[in-house]
Amino acid sequence: MSITRRTMILGAPALLAACGARQTIPTYSGPPVTSVMAFKSSRSLYLMSGSETLKAYKFQLGFNPQGPKRWEGDGRTPEGVYRIDRRNPNSAYHLSIGISYPNANDRALARAMGREPGGDIFIHGTPAQVAGRPDWTAGCIAVMNEEMDEIYAMVRDNTQIILAP
Repeated sequence: MSITRRTMILGAPALLAACGARQTIPTYSGPPVTSVMAFKSSRSLYLMSGSETLKAYKFQLGFNPQGPKRWEGDGRTPEGVYRIDRRNPNSAYHLSIGISYPNANDRALARAMGREPGGDIFIHGTPAQVAGRPDWTAGCIAVMNEEMDEIYAMVRDNTQIILAP
């Protein structure tokens, strides 16, 4: 048997195992994050424990960042008080945590304008092809992947998130 064929036969199981490998989900054992504050105008996100800032990050927004989200496809990020309500370890954007948009008021406002409110608003990582590009999301908050590792580990479901102008 040739060396190339032997290498392919012996290496195939390892290659297949690597293809199915998941990224390691980060862990955190410090003070609890009691709230998340995101200020759209300064593109600043803060993980808070009471009144103490644990971590701060810069972020990117949707392609139409001025003003609150009103309907699906407007390219805006919501403004208001929401909750972290889900997490996705298999996100197309590295890792992601979901924001509870739309609430009842968001749905009513959009429908009053004859629109759907949209949804699927997340804090997530950044694919390589858009890294460094300003405000590229459809309305989400995007941080660098290494930062998303920290956020994903630190922020628990049901944590309050305040999205300010």
